Amino acid sequence: MDLALLVIRVVVGLVFVGHGTQKLFGLFGGGGVKGTGDMFDAIGLRPGRVNARVAGTAELVGGALLALGLVTPVGAALVIAVMVAAIVTVRLPNGIWATDGGAEYELVLIAAAFALAGVGPGDWSLDNALGIDWSSTGWALAALAVGLIGGLGAVIGGRMARARDGRDAPPHPA
Repeated sequence: MDLALLVIRVVVGLVFVGHGTQKLFGLFGGGGVKGTGDMFDAIGLRPGRVNARVAGTAELVGGALLALGLVTPVGAALVIAVMVAAIVTVRLPNGIWATDGGAEYELVLIAAAFALAGVGPGDWSLDNALGIDWSSTGWALAALAVGLIGGLGAVIGGRMARARDGRDAPPHPA
């Protein structure tokens, strides 16, 4: 069981670390803060560069925490928040299946993070080495709730900023 938890933590965690470094530093073919910020502006997550930094940091830190098995529900909440924002802003209109641009992948990552918060990172983790026992159904539900609130909050905040910018206002008649 500990080997299985280690593999899930490391694979999922490092995928998020990679995505975070794409957003923050332009590594692995990413756009960096500027490119990601421009894309975020285009999909209504304004201000784009601020949201790019927040999303990139959440992915980088959340992924690292999951990979290390350190305060696992915190890492889970961070990555769940980013996935919720991605689903709402990009994937939701496309349905479930990834082949149609849907939310399948993001939902699987949310489920993995939720499960790790529930069962814990296993004996081969920093949580275990440090005596941190933050795993249970309650911790999993808390990570999910915080992730949902964080992700939806980012989307709502971005859309409110877009509306304040006046870029969604209809053109004035000449």
